[in-house]
Amino acid sequence: MIRLSLTVALVALTGPLTAQGTDPAAIVPLPQSSVVLARDGAVIGEFGKQVRTSISLSALPRYVGQAFVAVEDQRFYQHDGVDLVGVAAAVKDAVMGNARGASTITQQLVGNMHPDLIDRRDASIGRKLREQTAARDMERRYTKAQILEAYLNTIHFGHGWYGIDAAARHYFGKPASRVTLTEAATLAAMPKGPALYDPVKYPDRVKQRRNLVLALMAQQSYITASEKLAAQGMALATTSQSVDASFSYMVNVARVQAERGGVNVREGGYRVYTTIDAGLQRAAAAALREVVNGAESPRKRKKGAGPAPAPGSLQGALVMLSPYTGEVLALVGGKDFAASSFDRVIDGRRQPGSSFKPFVYGTALLQGIPANTIEQDTALRIALPSGQVYSPDNADGKFLGALTMREALVQSRNPVAVQLGMQVGIDSVAALAKRMGLEATIQPYPSSAIGTASVRPLDMASAFGTIANGGAAVKPRFVQRVDDRSGRTVFTPRVAAPQYALDNRVAFVLRDMMRDVVERGTATSVRRYVPARIPVAGKTGTTNGSTDVWFVGMTPDLVGAVWVGYDTPKPINGGQAAGGTIAAPIFARAVQAYYAGGRAALPWIPPPGVLSMELDRDTGLPATAATLAEKRYTEWFVAGTEPGAIPVDIWKLMELGGIGR
Repeated sequence: MIRLSLTVALVALTGPLTAQGTDPAAIVPLPQSSVVLARDGAVIGEFGKQVRTSISLSALPRYVGQAFVAVEDQRFYQHDGVDLVGVAAAVKDAVMGNARGASTITQQLVGNMHPDLIDRRDASIGRKLREQTAARDMERRYTKAQILEAYLNTIHFGHGWYGIDAAARHYFGKPASRVTLTEAATLAAMPKGPALYDPVKYPDRVKQRRNLVLALMAQQSYITASEKLAAQGMALATTSQSVDASFSYMVNVARVQAERGGVNVREGGYRVYTTIDAGLQRAAAAALREVVNGAESPRKRKKGAGPAPAPGSLQGALVMLSPYTGEVLALVGGKDFAASSFDRVIDGRRQPGSSFKPFVYGTALLQGIPANTIEQDTALRIALPSGQVYSPDNADGKFLGALTMREALVQSRNPVAVQLGMQVGIDSVAALAKRMGLEATIQPYPSSAIGTASVRPLDMASAFGTIANGGAAVKPRFVQRVDDRSGRTVFTPRVAAPQYALDNRVAFVLRDMMRDVVERGTATSVRRYVPARIPVAGKTGTTNGSTDVWFVGMTPDLVGAVWVGYDTPKPINGGQAAGGTIAAPIFARAVQAYYAGGRAALPWIPPPGVLSMELDRDTGLPATAATLAEKRYTEWFVAGTEPGAIPVDIWKLMELGGIGR
């Protein structure tokens, strides 16, 4: 009769152990993160319902599991799921006024794995009895190793990081398979209270508990006394940031790309392999953040510039890719993802200013106008259909008069670009820009020649890649492939074939003109960072009032675009900023890091059909014996456009299929 009453009471307290087909004693698959990786396999981010990457017990150093057993459940290998000795000790302590828990690892696993069935926040006897029953059932079905493995992969370590591997990566910057004894003991110190024992926030508190874990490990003969002392003497070293937050922009792009490919990566368990160069990305992010923050330091403001913008609100964006494959190697959508997740590389559209001019000069070269052609940097009055008069000026307020087309690009003279744009046709400039990869609406106005259309940094970099690689328009690529948890590739983005948009001879001459921009023009700041052995070409851009500053540049291996400005356009430094002083150094510092350690860069070699001549820089004519040495320079010509040759329209050759490749 008594036995029957106890049974009835147990059923009344616990209820059925299964509900709607669920089983609290079952070890079930856990939600996994989808992991995003750089091109070298380094983890750069993850997302999913829970940030977790399960790892097998056999892949962990033996002391990892031992550390958790020592502090959480020292009789783990002796009990049947419920530690009666521990329960008795807990009851005794409670009577003495020192209440503590007595849950085993198995009981914790039951509650953590099945929170809907066993709510560990419920302090009732009923919950404890259900938990004990389920723990005993779990011990009958699974080995101790299976239970410990599931436990280590289930624990919450704070910040939304679940499982030993996610914790190791985020707190120590390494997978759990590589943690040291000291680090394992630190992680084992956390389950008691992840918020209370956060090793980054509370290092002293965590170190004290870590040393307790090590003492318990020695007491239970998992480690020797000397190993304990050595580990206790180690400093508590955590990584301040396991993954550079700037990678978050690329992680978002990778997620979108995978989802567009039909893979629901948010369900977790996928590995997304991106094109990102992790080292270049870190260097680019650091350069952008430091230069942009430094550019906000107080300076003299132009009269009438208006109130100063809020401190810290100046923004920037940078993207770098391979000019030959279109693979995006670095993408920084802003200086601080935590403060603003808006991706200015992909979603931002701003006026490029003078960085647009290479499209104008490229069109002129295509139409047979060589780089030594004399142009006039002079005041203009252009009547517009609206009845207004357009008069472009220069940033320095001066007009330099007659100068070669090369020199006009090097010194970024606005009237020359406007006149050239009108001469070759803004519609032709727009058509070339579109063929090269610039997705923008370019209005048929004279001002379009100096960059009044709104463009994306990604498109500017991609289009300049056509100049860098010798004429082929290549689409940007972000993702190499996506694998599922079994390692099967479930998505590989389609790679579009390159489309030739620019005669390779014109590309060479235009690129050489842009090299002069770096060597002696508006972007000489680049050479403060990039050694002379690395060929660099590019173009600065600064819009009216210095609301946007740009640099779009290239080396034989990289092409990149940098934009700096306020999200709501305002003058930078009261209108005193320029692309050459802010944007160009950001590009240069990233390039410097890429080529650090002696990485070689192949030279740009002129293709067949390109000729060189020594000219007089002032006249644009062949140098004579009377030409001073400092006035002599080498000019490049597409065959047929050199001095004395029969004029040739390269654009017409392209239309007839004679484009050089």
